[in-house]
Parts: sequence; structure tokens; C-alpha cells
Amino acid sequence: MAWRVGSISTTAVRVLVGLGSNRGASVDIVSRVLEDLREMSVGEFRASSLWRTSPVDCPPGSADFVNAVAAFHADARSPEWLLSRLKAFEGRYGRSMAPIRNAPRELDLDLLLFGDVVRRTQRLTLPHPRALARGFVMTPAAEAAPEWTWPGTGRTIADLARGLMTDETLTRLTEPPGVAVERAG
Repeated sequence: MAWRVGSISTTAVRVLVGLGSNRGASVDIVSRVLEDLREMSVGEFRASSLWRTSPVDCPPGSADFVNAVAAFHADARSPEWLLSRLKAFEGRYGRSMAPIRNAPRELDLDLLLFGDVVRRTQRLTLPHPRALARGFVMTPAAEAAPEWTWPGTGRTIADLARGLMTDETLTRLTEPPGVAVERAG
């Protein structure tokens, strides 16, 4: 499944992917998926810390999430093609589409950014439409890609994260042993 090349190709695009899990061995799942995403990268790959976060817009009694963000260049044909790959990862890790919105799940992958693409289709909205209001996205994103500019804002991810007002609870977790991901700055 690895299609890594030595340098960034002319078709490579910067992508930001949000990872979350609140069912099963969440720390292990998110750590393994970061490695899977590293295999998809061409060139530099950066990952945030793992974060324990309070559930947002989830059914009552939902467990806390483990969240992270990966920032990398992907040799992706289109945002929809990459989204299909991410959905395949979710299925491989046991996610099923529950009839209850935002039910607990082994893995949730969100395509947050695909280069500077701004697009709204039935299947995909870029940038992710709720990312800028969510601490569980922006805090790890600011670790992984602080200098990237968020399309349509003219502001860096770090600047946007600093200005975020949220009542979410976020706790940085230590990386589990054996996780070989580059930590951002």
C-alpha cells in the first residue's frame, strides 16, 4: 500500500487530516493510523501529539476521544479520491456507519485541507466546515502545521488556534512507545 517516493512530485498537494477515536484501543488505533498516513506521504510528514478531548456534538454518555492531526504532502488525484482512501482506512479499523449521528467509533478521519482548494459538493466540503470552531482540531493542527495558511482566511493555523474560544477539555497525552512519527516544532 506504500507509494512513497523520494521527493515531492509535481502532483503532490499539502493535506491536513484529522484523526479521532473514542471506541476500542483509541491510543493504539490513532497511533497506527498515523503510521498508515505516513506511508501515503511523499516528502515531509508531521503529526501532532495525541490529545484526549471531550466529545463534541455526540450522544449523551459518549466517551472522550483521542485526537491528532497529520500534515503531509500526498500524491492524490483529487480531494474525493483521497477522501475515499481515508474512508477505506476507517472501514479497515472497524468503523461502521451507525444510524446515530456521531455515535462512538473506532476511527474517524476528516480531510480538513487539500491544498488551497475551496469546494462544496454533496460528498465533501473543503476546508472542513466545522474545523475552525473545534479545539480538538485546531490545537493539534497548530502543532502539526502552525505556519500553513487556512484557505479563505489569510491567517496561519497557529494564529487561528490561538484565537479559538471553546469550552472543550483537551489534555495532551504522551506518545505511546514505539510510535515513529516526527513531532512538529
